[in-house]
Amino acid sequence: MSLQARTVVIMESGSLESPNSSTFSLTDEDHTLGNAVRFVLNQDPRTSFCGYSIPHPSENRVNIRVQTTGDPAKDVFKDALQDLMSMCQHVRGTFDKAVIDFKKKGAKGGRQRNTKGGDREKVVRKAVGDMNID
Repeated sequence: MSLQARTVVIMESGSLESPNSSTFSLTDEDHTLGNAVRFVLNQDPRTSFCGYSIPHPSENRVNIRVQTTGDPAKDVFKDALQDLMSMCQHVRGTFDKAVIDFKKKGAKGGRQRNTKGGDREKVVRKAVGDMNID
């Protein structure tokens, strides 16, 4: 399964006098990306404030406000997006490896699969027979 790349339009609005404070508007996005970026930004010690909002429920846009301790907000925002991409790639790799390992165990007779009919009935009969119910 492959993920298709999408283009996200990002508009920055901030102050020319204070590059450490900006609002980034991401089009065609919702709470999923907004909250993930907010989380990563808040982990960065260079971030003094970060929050996001959805201007209107019918509008697919997220506004992310970033204020930093001195570094340009644009740079901190870019770093957060790179960190989030790395996290997602790690999770995807770990998941894919676990799926492959699970399939290998299943092929080698590791975990018994739910089957219809005979095998399951034999297991149930044996379990009931082992209970010694009079």
